[in-house]
Amino acid sequence: MEKSITSFCDDFRQLFDLKEPDARAYSPLTLAYLGDAVYELIVRTIIVEQANAPVNKLHKRSSALVKAASQAELIRKLEPLLTPEEEAVYKRGRNAKSYTMAKNATMTDYRRATGFEALMGYLFLKREYERIVELVHAGLYE
Repeated sequence: MEKSITSFCDDFRQLFDLKEPDARAYSPLTLAYLGDAVYELIVRTIIVEQANAPVNKLHKRSSALVKAASQAELIRKLEPLLTPEEEAVYKRGRNAKSYTMAKNATMTDYRRATGFEALMGYLFLKREYERIVELVHAGLYE
C-alpha cells in the first residue's frame, strides 16, 4: 500500500511520541536548520532519481543546488509567489543574526539562503508538504 508523506509524518510523530509543533514559536535559525535538511532531501531525491551515478558525482550535482548562492537565486524567483505569511517567515530568517557564514558565499546570499531554509522548515512543521514541493519546483524548473 502506498502512503502519502502526510501519513508517513503522522506515523513518525506518533511512533516517537512527538507533540504537535507550533511553527511560529521556533527561532528563525532553528527553522533554517530544519529547512536545510528538508531542501537537501528533496534535492538529493531528485538527483538520485534522475540517474544512478557514483556518489561523488551525485554529491557535486546536489551541492551545486544547495549552496547559498543557488538558494539565494531560487528565493529571488519565488518571492513574487510567496503569501504574506511565507514572506514574513522568509524575512525573519533572512534577517536573523547568525554568527557563522558559508565560506564560499557573500553575506547577502547567505542571509537570503537562510531565509529560504527558514521558510522550508516552517512549512515542514506546518505540514504544508505540497506547498514545499510547489515552491521548490517553481524555483528549480520555472
